[in-house]
Amino acid sequence: MQRSRPSYLLALLLPLSLLSNLLLTAQKSDRTVPTAPWQTGTEESGHTYRYLVDDPLDARYYTLENGLTVILSVNNDEPRIQTLIAVRAGSKHDPATNTGLAHYLEHMLFKGTDTYGSSDWAKEQRELIVVENLYEEYNRATDPAERKRIYRAIDSVSGVAATYAIANEYDRMIGMIGASGTNAFTSTEQTVYVNDIPSNQIDRWLTIEAERFRAPVFRLFHTELEAVYEEKNRSLDSDGSKAWEGLMAELFRNHPYGTQTTIGTIEHLKNPSLAEIRKYYDRYYVPNNMAIIMAGDFDPGEVIATIDEKFSYMEPKEVPTFTFAPEAKRSAPVELEVVGPEAEEVMIAFRFPGRDTKEALLLKMTDLLLAYKGAGMLELNLTQRQKVKSASSFFDISEDYSYHILYGEPGSDQDLEDVKDLMLEELDRIKQGEFDQEKMSAIVRNLKVDELNRYRGNGGRAYSLLNTFVVGGDPARAMMELTALSRLRKQDVVDFANRWYTDDYVVMYKREGERDGTLSVEKPEITPVSVNREATSPFVRKIADTKAPAIAPSFIDYNNDIAKIGLAGGKGPQLLAIENEQDDLFELYYVFDMGSENDRLLPYAVDYLEYIGTESIPADELRKRFFNLGCSYNVSSGRDQVYVSLSGPQESFEEGVRLFEEFLENAEGDDESLEGMVDLVLQERENAKADKGAILFSGLWNYATFGPENPTTDIVSEDDLEELDPDDLTDKIRSLNGWEHRVLYYGPLAPTEVARTLERLHPTPSTGLRPITPGKSYARKSIDRNTIYFVDFDMVQAEVLWLRDAEPYNPENIAVRTLFNEYFGGGMSSIVFQEIRESKALAYSTFSGYRSPNKPTDPHVIMSYVGAQADKLTSAITAMNELHDELPQADGNLTAAREALRNKYETERTIRSAILFNYLTAQKFNQEYDSRQRVYDNLDNVKLTDLTTFHAERYAGMPYAICIIGSEDMIDLEALEEFGEVVELSIEDVLGY
Repeated sequence: MQRSRPSYLLALLLPLSLLSNLLLTAQKSDRTVPTAPWQTGTEESGHTYRYLVDDPLDARYYTLENGLTVILSVNNDEPRIQTLIAVRAGSKHDPATNTGLAHYLEHMLFKGTDTYGSSDWAKEQRELIVVENLYEEYNRATDPAERKRIYRAIDSVSGVAATYAIANEYDRMIGMIGASGTNAFTSTEQTVYVNDIPSNQIDRWLTIEAERFRAPVFRLFHTELEAVYEEKNRSLDSDGSKAWEGLMAELFRNHPYGTQTTIGTIEHLKNPSLAEIRKYYDRYYVPNNMAIIMAGDFDPGEVIATIDEKFSYMEPKEVPTFTFAPEAKRSAPVELEVVGPEAEEVMIAFRFPGRDTKEALLLKMTDLLLAYKGAGMLELNLTQRQKVKSASSFFDISEDYSYHILYGEPGSDQDLEDVKDLMLEELDRIKQGEFDQEKMSAIVRNLKVDELNRYRGNGGRAYSLLNTFVVGGDPARAMMELTALSRLRKQDVVDFANRWYTDDYVVMYKREGERDGTLSVEKPEITPVSVNREATSPFVRKIADTKAPAIAPSFIDYNNDIAKIGLAGGKGPQLLAIENEQDDLFELYYVFDMGSENDRLLPYAVDYLEYIGTESIPADELRKRFFNLGCSYNVSSGRDQVYVSLSGPQESFEEGVRLFEEFLENAEGDDESLEGMVDLVLQERENAKADKGAILFSGLWNYATFGPENPTTDIVSEDDLEELDPDDLTDKIRSLNGWEHRVLYYGPLAPTEVARTLERLHPTPSTGLRPITPGKSYARKSIDRNTIYFVDFDMVQAEVLWLRDAEPYNPENIAVRTLFNEYFGGGMSSIVFQEIRESKALAYSTFSGYRSPNKPTDPHVIMSYVGAQADKLTSAITAMNELHDELPQADGNLTAAREALRNKYETERTIRSAILFNYLTAQKFNQEYDSRQRVYDNLDNVKLTDLTTFHAERYAGMPYAICIIGSEDMIDLEALEEFGEVVELSIEDVLGY
């Protein structure tokens, strides 16, 4: 599990500063964006707050006496709360001489304080002071032999300090209270700590978090540093990350957005300074630079009083003003390239003013005109017409600057330069005004639907509020964004495009080829440290002993929670419906229990829908009609199921269904569009050869499970694809509704009214629905000895996957296996994570699970994973094998795992359309009950001896298929023979092409 999840395509939610001193040109930015009216209120506790009239989030904004911002948004749909603790400081605030500090610090905020995470703080502190001083000495040393000597001392003293450390006490506590999604992330302008908690655990959560930020201790630093090294090496294995870093470095030559990366340079990673990290914490982790954001089920008056009580100890400080040299304007584009094995793409980047400007608003509208829900100009004119493999765009509005990225993938035998030119031509269409006001109105209509969907969930609410806090914008202005967008005129956009989309841009070509000079972070040897999992600090015991108000669990009653109506007098599909009483949005699904295992051409027929229309409605016009209705449609196909879905505002339900039915009934293809789709399919196959995820988790997984003939390799040949006739695919589309299927509806209409509407719009053939026959199955291999399946791939790391078929599907042991997964390999406080990452520092990412099958005819599967540095591969394999052979015993971990599941089941709710899909899964396994209730009712009956027996009977001493992807130049294949027979496979062997 990752602490931080930086992604080169992540539109970062970024923080605060003044924009007035930094314009991209000498021209003054227009800040005439409308704002909403503020009101004030007072809680019974005396805490005052501000709120906005007609705010869909109903958010209350508080500022405590010490400057801490608190933003609360109530949503009573389920007894859970999304929490975010945000610091307006990220990698742009790192010293240029010590990049990566913000990210280091984020990792260390999980290690505890002087009251938890240690069994003897006084003794541990003495050793940690020595460690910190040794790091400073290490950083000053230049002689390699001297540095090695000092690091041996760091390793030795750190080992002594670790004897007092108690690893993962934060994770244990937060799991104990039933938190989920526990993580953190660092970006250019923010560091954010994330938890989703039960609503009855507010007091315990705030106690934990207040202590977490009071006096963090940077213990177990050198093992956590290994994890950061691995994170850096993962980015070095990614062509996309390299291309993104190069693009940003050229777009922002002066600003830290481009001059330094969040994870830091290799040189700085190799020379960390605990003293500098402490300075960073003291400088930026102050209440007047932080916010607590909560969205969910709570009483805001009670919550703000508790937050004030817990966090009043924090003292405000003046936060350093961030300054930088403005970026110079280019007179001509700059073109760059990155070469590597991953698929080709091109990115074009433009730079703009930052937050709260009218330029930011116009940038957003321009982006939406180019790419939005498949109806943008890049999508309709390039992707849908198959002029390129794909084309789209995205933007980011930050505090100091914003940027806009156009990106595209080439078709077969197409130059990246051609893709670039085609995308710039679409941008020129905007400059020439080749769009209409109606399109802009439709965009706003769809944005309103998106907002309703986003604000349904606590996560969408919390992250929207986070964005406003971090970027430093005015919430009143942010709330009026849709109004402001609706007021924009076509000429506003045309003028903006001509003024800002000039030759001042950067192009990055990501070309396919052999990597040149792959770098990696060379890591010093470290000695595994003790994790002391059986120890518990007094603070953690106090948290464990504190009782929280009870919340009764709620499980699905399939007989009462879902309306079941047979259409066409029972001869048609079954309608499963739930009335939506929260908003005016609907979701409609047609679900067919057939897929590629039933018909190998069905996935291609589904994909073909993207490029075709009907005889009377061309493909681009069809997309525009759905878009104008505010509706989104999707058709997807898997191995054994096809989903046809439509969603949007209820006012568009009938018209949307009528249009969708017309499309499915009268789908019309042509040779040109089919030829283009086949070219893209073949290109996707080539791209998969450069995708290590596809090779490992699809190709190697299925090869190890089934052998050479498996779901990955059993594909339609290139010759057969090129012989396809458009009618071969459109016939399948037109006949789709004639097969047995179910209809799922979640929306404002009463189920009986939905049934009457669908009787008209979704008619059943007079001959009835055709039954679906069983699909093709593949013989599973019997694993009687350890076998290493190895695929050579150009990468710094190595990734390992252990697989073994276990028992046939068994519903009776669901409580044992669920608790086993939580205890053994399910998260950051699990045995696997503690041993392989925390103790031995062998991997950045590692986990294990006893997986349930997708069909009742398939067995359970044991799956374990490690992503490790190539030079640590054999140690990582040995460590996981040891955990497979013997289950470490830890009563404290078991108690924490049981409490985590109990709190989870008591407070998590299956709601909205998820109820319908939960029911479909239960039906597939012939269950008439919510399986979560079986787990909850039996949690207290599962003992550590049951987990030990479960492990001994299924894991210990068993042979495994061990799948490995890595560079043969960096891996000693002979050394792997100690683990089993080594079978070297080519990419073609495992992918089938």
